[in-house]
Amino acid sequence: MSADPAVTALFVGAFLDELARWGVRDVVASPGSRSTPLAMCAYELARRHPHRLRLFVDVDERGAAFFALGLAKASGRPTAVICTSGTAVGNYYPAVLEAESSRVPLVMLTGDRPPRLQGLGAPQTCDQLKAFGDHVRAFRQMPLPTESASSLAFARQAAREACIAAGGNAPAAGPARIAGACLGGPVHVNFPFDEPLKPDLGVEGLFESGRSALEGAPIVSPRRSIGMQDAQSLAAMLAGRRALVYAGEGTCENELEAGKVLGWARSFSLPLLADPLSGLRSFDEDLVIDNYDSVLGAGGLAPEGLAPEAVVRFGRFPVSKKATQLIAAAHPMQIVVDPLETRDCNAATDLFVQCRPSEFAGSLGMAYDLQTIEYEPDDAQRAFARAWIDANDAARARIAAVDDREAGFEGAFVRRVVERAPEGSCLFAANSMSVRALDTFYLKSAKRLTVLCNRGLNGIDGTVSAAIGAAQWFAQTTFITGDLTLLHDLNALALQRELRVQREASAARDGISDAAPCIAIVLLNNNGGAIFDMLPQKSDDAYFERLFLTPQDVDFEAAARAFAVPYERAGTAAAFDEAYRTALGTPGISLIEVRVPLEGLKERYRPYW
Repeated sequence: MSADPAVTALFVGAFLDELARWGVRDVVASPGSRSTPLAMCAYELARRHPHRLRLFVDVDERGAAFFALGLAKASGRPTAVICTSGTAVGNYYPAVLEAESSRVPLVMLTGDRPPRLQGLGAPQTCDQLKAFGDHVRAFRQMPLPTESASSLAFARQAAREACIAAGGNAPAAGPARIAGACLGGPVHVNFPFDEPLKPDLGVEGLFESGRSALEGAPIVSPRRSIGMQDAQSLAAMLAGRRALVYAGEGTCENELEAGKVLGWARSFSLPLLADPLSGLRSFDEDLVIDNYDSVLGAGGLAPEGLAPEAVVRFGRFPVSKKATQLIAAAHPMQIVVDPLETRDCNAATDLFVQCRPSEFAGSLGMAYDLQTIEYEPDDAQRAFARAWIDANDAARARIAAVDDREAGFEGAFVRRVVERAPEGSCLFAANSMSVRALDTFYLKSAKRLTVLCNRGLNGIDGTVSAAIGAAQWFAQTTFITGDLTLLHDLNALALQRELRVQREASAARDGISDAAPCIAIVLLNNNGGAIFDMLPQKSDDAYFERLFLTPQDVDFEAAARAFAVPYERAGTAAAFDEAYRTALGTPGISLIEVRVPLEGLKERYRPYW
């Protein structure tokens, strides 16, 4: 039984149109045969309505999924990704796991063979039903397209349900995102298609058929405010206890939410231990404690007078391991505020408040301002906050002195990036030493930067692709990475061509040739896994270099040249400054390599940690 190209087009067109109506702005497709109807209809929707949908093409399915994840993390919107059947689907798995853990709204649309070819040895055919198991929020097996009105209605409803399950935000307007706070997750929709696979894109009503009279509903994440009685109870729990706040990834999404958190902290005189992914280091406020990792001692030991008796935690635990250890060392009462779950790896939650951090802070702050609760920070709390501010300022002076060091220390170059990154730009950090260096040397200021990282599973999979994806929502992006992370996803540099195609299409359509994103990759190349120099695996035995340091001796200049990526090697601060300035003025991807030693990492960081 063969497919009708017009029916296939209408069915898929209705599904994709509904995705766009419900907030999907970007689709990433990889080439393949069985996904032809999905890819061609997405291409046509983007061609006809470029301001409704953008289509990107990435030949590597693993990289494409991470590219889409970066788009979704930066925008907060559900983002779709399209691939063919077979092993292509399996290549999505690492990004699915990251999206699940980081709550990123990712909609996977996979092509598949029709039921009549399943389990019979047909080429490129495997069981794709619930291929990602419980790692997705929803799975739907689509039917073969038919021409009935009910079939089109179902296609649209399936698209709506996918967006609802994926979650995320799709604001038409509002405050810009300053952090990667997401409340979504991955969703899998599997499409069986019979031949002929090429849809009839000339069919009447390709994207309009079956559309409802109302516009699509916005994707709104769950909100829950704190009532007056609850606010009084929470304030009473904090009263008489030295309290502080852990502001992790997920604390706030935009300036409005950050303002609520900061206002509450001022009213309650609460130190905010601000993770670099919290969004709060874009505010030069005394109570924003950005150097807590340098203040805390080994094992999370707090200096005298700084141990908390109560901790309110927003989002996931901070990047700093010492901050996590402080909970175990100090045994404070812990209140966890999160819309979904505690994410408490210390198993030490005393109270779980299920709402957004900004709603929690806003409710308590308003109750304080209106004097509907009986609370006023006592002298002990004010002194506790003052002690944290003083300790933070002392650490800040020590960390800022890294600017005087040039060659041989990655921290000095990270500081230069933070100082010179343009207002409103994106900083995307790789895992391992990159995000830790950023945590240490990213000092708070009034400059608005959006700082992102794939901290869900702390992996190096697809990180370059994710950074380039996130960059599509910014004029300028800086990606800080080590050599193994770059090597692991090196073929993401092939996206240089796709970005050029996007740039040329935009110029032809809108007459704007300089609006393309500029992406500066800052490679801190220690030729191996230097982080293991600080871990228990460190040894003088031969196994340590062979299994853990793993030097690869890659010629990244030649690799950059292979993908037509501009390359500069910077050995001095002045050379770096010039290369960085040029990269942020060059559309597309540029690579700046800084060579740093493989060994001696612990000694280099000791003055700051």
